[in-house]
Amino acid sequence: MNILVVDDKKAVQDMLIDLLISQGHIVDKAVNGLDALGKAQQGNYQLFVIDHLMPLMNGLQLTKNLKKIPEFAETKIIFMTTQGIDSLKNLPEYSLFDKTIDKPINKDKFLAVLSELTDSSFECEALQVNS
Repeated sequence: MNILVVDDKKAVQDMLIDLLISQGHIVDKAVNGLDALGKAQQGNYQLFVIDHLMPLMNGLQLTKNLKKIPEFAETKIIFMTTQGIDSLKNLPEYSLFDKTIDKPINKDKFLAVLSELTDSSFECEALQVNS
């Protein structure tokens, strides 16, 4: 699966990239929402891992912009926050996220969330192929 990791903290990027590559994924990175939007328009991603608070364009703005692009309207999003998941639930954009996860990232929890998303997306692809 091609994945774009979007986070302004290099340590978080490196940890997530290493974790995702160890699971067999192809991973690109972006340092903020503006960088990610440009890369998304150049690439073919099946998953976005997006940080909440970043400079230039935050994760909420990026998510809204991605969902407006037809080829990414159905692309899965894991949204990461240091603000607590409960604080996200009141946001109008909350329904745009497929999964949310608290930071600092717990690797086991992240892999469980990733597994839930990748298992369901592979099932959908299989259903489409068999239809």
